[in-house]
Amino acid sequence: MQLDASSCYCFPPIHRNWLAITHSLPISQWYYDTSSQWTLDYPPFFAYFEKILSIPASVIDPKIVDLNNLNYDSWSIILFQRTTVIITELVLGAALLKFIRGAVDQPTQRIISASLFLHPGFLIIDHIHFQYNGFMFGILLWSILMARNGNKLASGILFAVLLNFKHIYMYLAPAYFIYLLRSFCLSPSGQIEIKNFLALANAVIAIFIASLAPFALMGQIHQLMSRLFPFTRGLNHAYWAPNAWALITAADRVLLKYAKSTGQNFHINMAAVAYFYNNDSSAIVLIKLWFHPTYKSFLTALTLCGYSSYLFGWHVHEKAVLLILVPLSLLAAERHAYFRTFVIATVAGVFSLFPLLFTPAESVIEVIYSIVWFALLYIPLSKRVYE
Repeated sequence: MQLDASSCYCFPPIHRNWLAITHSLPISQWYYDTSSQWTLDYPPFFAYFEKILSIPASVIDPKIVDLNNLNYDSWSIILFQRTTVIITELVLGAALLKFIRGAVDQPTQRIISASLFLHPGFLIIDHIHFQYNGFMFGILLWSILMARNGNKLASGILFAVLLNFKHIYMYLAPAYFIYLLRSFCLSPSGQIEIKNFLALANAVIAIFIASLAPFALMGQIHQLMSRLFPFTRGLNHAYWAPNAWALITAADRVLLKYAKSTGQNFHINMAAVAYFYNNDSSAIVLIKLWFHPTYKSFLTALTLCGYSSYLFGWHVHEKAVLLILVPLSLLAAERHAYFRTFVIATVAGVFSLFPLLFTPAESVIEVIYSIVWFALLYIPLSKRVYE
């Protein structure tokens, strides 16, 4: 279905335009180009990734990478982007296979790994909207896998690489920081492990230098940051995530009418408010992680950091729900309470993605696929949990 869903696709030109930007323009203009509304707003590693993809794209169809061809739409684009999405998702598949091979309960891990690889979120966002979330969540899962296997240095390095592909994962950074500091950089008695600390710090610094150095040398860090953190876009994304701000925005509309009728003027720094609520809501689990830096506590902290960011983050995209669902899936079979939470979050999270596909043909596919996927997941996994 992934290869032959071309008759029911939703084709946003975002990544096609990024292919054109990175292929047609020198690196000094990548984060300045405004030839379309689809400006490049991902970190440099993803821009380099698009640059690499643009090379075969230009051979297959030169019009794909023509910056002056913004509305170009053809089968060559569809097939190229769908093929590259599938190929890059092998990173995700390889990580999930590794999770199975090292699991204590391999039958249960097979169910979880299969459910993640076939997740409706990846079908809707990646295979129809042509994005590369499966690839990047694959990097995240490799990082988590390294943590499970005790290779904390590799875990930190992979997460640093991931941050330079997509900065939305910075919401998970507090959990990584506490976990790696407590379990890798400090001894059980609290003494700093100089060798480990320097190895991790130097590796992370080197990754960020490789990512940002070209733009720093050109004096473009401020411009790059303005693209990565566009606070001028406002609190809510174009398609609102069903989070706390959706409710607050509804209340705000009522208060706005009251303010107009009374002549009062209110101004609140919503970026600061979002930052405060996001950090405050995840503080409790991070404190627990500090005192109990185990792998399962780390997974729990990742899940709740993702949940906090989804509820209270700034300009939250609908696909950010995967920051909750992916790490939560790894915990689903650990306890009955985790499984119940997983079921509720999965149903609500997948349902929240449905409006992304709004044509009748797409709606039928996403609903049927999601129901079948959930049934094939719930029945065997519930037996494993409650047996």
